[in-house]
Amino acid sequence: MLVGYARVSKTETQDTTAQVDALKASGCERIFHEAASGGRWDRPELTAMIDHLRSGDVVVVWKLDRLSRCLKDLLGILEKIEKAGAGFRSLTEAIDTSGAAGRMMMQMLGSFAEFERAMVKERTNEGLKAARVRGNAGGRKRKLSPTQQREIMEMLAAGRSAADLARLFRVHRSTISRMIAQADDFDALRRPTNS
Repeated sequence: MLVGYARVSKTETQDTTAQVDALKASGCERIFHEAASGGRWDRPELTAMIDHLRSGDVVVVWKLDRLSRCLKDLLGILEKIEKAGAGFRSLTEAIDTSGAAGRMMMQMLGSFAEFERAMVKERTNEGLKAARVRGNAGGRKRKLSPTQQREIMEMLAAGRSAADLARLFRVHRSTISRMIAQADDFDALRRPTNS
């Protein structure tokens, strides 16, 4: 059975008429219509279509970007279609996974997606490295400055409670607990000095 999937991003200004006509002309017996962005993960009609698939079915789309605009997401959807025992066909790009050439094309797309992920990771690492060189550590800003941390540790050593200090410095009690756990010299602070 040929199963069509038609998608538009906005219902007010777009409709699926041209896609549906092309899908019907290609022999689709059932067509699922969706009005949602191709970048969204929660597309109910796409989910319903995948759940509907049986072994030997073929999912047909008018154009590849109707299934998804994100290559990673597209490959994930195609994997679900394959797990259902179904094939995939894109009318505009002339991709058909029921043949060897179509399967090769999908493997090539997978390779490009992997390359894209590696490039993003590389650029991210280079950006983080450059930020560290400029003095930016990255990550979330610390809630307490080094001076405040020293004051808290001294107050703890003097006998103030962690809960009291958390209220005083307007942080969660777990922030104080983490400081205590990370402080190597906390016990040294608590020992009385001989001066």
